[in-house]
Amino acid sequence: MPQHTASRPLRWSLLAAPVAGVLILAGCSAGGDGGDSTGDAGSEGFSIMVAQANDADDFYAQTAKKYTDETGVPIEVIPYPSDAYNTQVTTQLQAGNAADVMILNPGTGQAISVVTLADAGFLAPLGGNTASIIPEGTEALYGSDGKLYGQPTALAPVGMIWNSGGAADVGIDEYPSTYEDLLADCTTARDGGKSFTVLAGSMPPNTGLFTQLISATRVYQETPDWNEQRAAGDVTFADSEGWKETLQTVLDMRDEGCFQDGVEGGTFDNITAGIGGGTSLSAVTPGSAAASIGTATGLDITVQAFPPADGQEPFTLASANYAWSVNAKADDAKQKSIQDFLDWVGSPEESKAFADLSGLVPITGVSSADLLPSYEPIGDLLENGDFTALPLESWPNPAVYDALGTGVQGLLTGQKTVDEVLADMDAAWDS
Repeated sequence: MPQHTASRPLRWSLLAAPVAGVLILAGCSAGGDGGDSTGDAGSEGFSIMVAQANDADDFYAQTAKKYTDETGVPIEVIPYPSDAYNTQVTTQLQAGNAADVMILNPGTGQAISVVTLADAGFLAPLGGNTASIIPEGTEALYGSDGKLYGQPTALAPVGMIWNSGGAADVGIDEYPSTYEDLLADCTTARDGGKSFTVLAGSMPPNTGLFTQLISATRVYQETPDWNEQRAAGDVTFADSEGWKETLQTVLDMRDEGCFQDGVEGGTFDNITAGIGGGTSLSAVTPGSAAASIGTATGLDITVQAFPPADGQEPFTLASANYAWSVNAKADDAKQKSIQDFLDWVGSPEESKAFADLSGLVPITGVSSADLLPSYEPIGDLLENGDFTALPLESWPNPAVYDALGTGVQGLLTGQKTVDEVLADMDAAWDS
C-alpha cells in the first residue's frame, strides 16, 4: 500500500521540554540581519532557529557545521527550548526579526504549520531540488498557490517504543502481534509489578499522539483518504466507526490496567523514568526516542506498530514531521545561499547522514536494510509503504488536535465520553 498524505535522551520532547542558549557556528553574526560573511563559493551566511530539548540534541547544529566545513558558508544555529519554540517562531515572524530559516510543521494542523504561515505571507517560496525531495502525494502539506514553502527534513516514524528486556522480566517473550494479545500482556505486566505502557496523560501532545497511532489501523488503513472525505463533508468524527473504535481502545486499555498508576497526571518525565527505569514496557513516542533511550541506558529499545485488532493488518504512522522553511524577509542573496544548502541537505547521502544523526529515516527513500536497528520491527512496513502520515497534518486548524488531546485526557479521568470527544473534534474542524 502506498504512503498516504497527510547518547541523546528525549528527542520526542520536541513536543515539550527545556533547554536554552545559542550555539554559533563558524563565527556567524546573529539573526536575520543580512550578514556580510561569505563562503568559498561566494554564498552568504544565514541563521537557522530550531527547537532543542537538551544540549546533546544537536543534530541540526552538526549538520550545519558539516556544511560550513565543506563550503565555508557560515551558519548560525539558534536553539530555543522546545516548549517555547512555537511561540518564539510566531512572535518573531510577526515582529519581523525571525531567523532566516526555521523548522516548521508541514500542513495546516499545528501552530507553526508551513501552509498556514505561507498563506500569511511569512515564508519565501523554494526552488532548486525541493520539489523532488517531497514524498509523492504530500505536496499539499508544503505548498500554497502552486508554490512550495517547506522542504521535509526526514521521515519520522511514530510507534510503541518497546523495552524487550523489561518485558522478559515479567515473562513476556515478544511484542504482542494482535490487540487481544496486548490486553493479555497488560495483565501479565501488572502481575509482574510493571505497566504495559506509560502515557503522559496530562500532556495533550502525548495523549493526542498515542490516539493517532491507534487510528492508523482503526481508521486510515482501510480508509486512507478519510481526512479528504471529512474535508468534503462526506464523513464526520462522530459518525465514524473507526474513530469510535480508536477512542474506545483508549478506554479499554485504561480499564484493563495497561497504563501506569496515576496515568491522568502523567508527564513526559514519567515516560523517561518508565522506559529508562524498566517499570513500563512501552510508550508511544516518535521513533527517534528508541535510539536515544537505548544509547543512554544500554537497553534494547525498538519501535513497534500498534497491534491491529481482529480483521486488521499491521499499519503504522510515519511523517515528515518537520520542514525547513525560509523567512520571506531574507534577501535574494540569502535565499539563494539557503537553497544551495537545502539542495545539499536533501541529497541522498546527506539525507541519510541527517537521519542517522537525528534517529529518523531518510526523506529521499526508505530501505529496510539502511535503517537504524531500532526500526527493524517496522522496517518492512516502512519500505512497503504500509503507513500513513500523522492525521493532524492535514486537519484544517490546531483546534482539532487540541480537542483530541484534551478529550483523551477527559476519557482517562472519566469527565468525557467517546461521543463527546468526537463531537468536540467535529466542532473544532468546522470552526
